[in-house]
Parts: sequence; structure tokens; C-alpha cells
Amino acid sequence: MKVFASDCTFDYSWEEVSTANWRKYCPWNDKSPHVMAVDTLSRRIEPDTGILRTERLITCQQNAPQWVVSLLGGGTTSHVYEVSYVDPASKKVTMCSTNLTWSNVLSVRETVTYQPSKTDPLRKTDFSQDAKITALCGGWQKVKAKIEEASVERFRENAKRGREGFEAVLEMSRRVFGEQRELELRQQQQMVA
Repeated sequence: MKVFASDCTFDYSWEEVSTANWRKYCPWNDKSPHVMAVDTLSRRIEPDTGILRTERLITCQQNAPQWVVSLLGGGTTSHVYEVSYVDPASKKVTMCSTNLTWSNVLSVRETVTYQPSKTDPLRKTDFSQDAKITALCGGWQKVKAKIEEASVERFRENAKRGREGFEAVLEMSRRVFGEQRELELRQQQQMVA
């Protein structure tokens, strides 16, 4: 098993990040054209905690080399199962995902968290990501190690692109929804006056 880990801080409040998270794969995110569909399987609020629990199926266009697709069989479409927890009381979003496609060959279990930054909790959000990548090749240790190393490197590249795309979504959300919120506040002020 190999582990990928990454941390960064977004210059956006937790409220902005946790809201924009649902638009991460929107059309204006040009860093995620491989995402074909995001289907919500279930969504509920836990009555005792107020935590929003959501299950989603993410369908992607696989960009694996053609020889890998031919060797392992199947098509170029892959699926990822994601469960997320939004805890408004502690201001923490936790997302856990695992690949469903080729999971008998390569298992990827990713956990992502967003929480207010320790340095500036009102205006910044800390992001933490880790992925446990395990090649399931039986006793072929050298092959297994090479597959895991290559997978970690690919994950690193995709994670960088993903953060860049999310930054674009955050910026667009701030512009669009910030203007909308400003307009609502002006309307409220006019009604009071």
C-alpha cells in the first residue's frame, strides 16, 4: 500500500468552501472534463447531530492507457462511490470515496476534509486529502510496487489539477453568489427604509 497526502489552505471561508463543494464538477471547472455525471444516491440529515450525509456516484471518462484497458477488459467509463458528511456545528466537511471500477486490481480509498483554518477561521479553510492506494496483484511484489508508485504519481497530478479547478469554482461562486447576496441585502435595506 502507498499513501498520498496533501494539505493546503483556501482563501475562502468555510461557508463558501462547503457550499461550492457541491458545484466542484460544474461546467465552468475546466480541470474536470473527465467527470461525465454526478448522481446523488441518497441525502439525509441525521436527527441527533444535524450532520448532512450524502451518497453520490461519480461517473468519469477513464484516461488509462489503452493497453491497460485492453489487458483488464471493460470500457473507458469508471465509477467512484462517495459518502460525505457536512457537520454545521463543528464546521467540518468530510468526504470518503472509493473506486468501484477495477477495484479488484487497484483499490483507492480517499478521504478529504475541509474545516476553518486555524490561522484565520473566518476567512480561510484548511483542506486535507489522503489516499490509500493498494495494488491487488497477489504475490508479485515488484509489479505491485510499480503499479502503486505509478498510481500515487498519477493521483498527485490529478489532485493538483483538482485543487486548481476547485479554486476556479470558488472564485466564480464568490462572484455570482456574492453579487446575489449583496442584491438581497440592498433589497432588505430598501424595504426597511
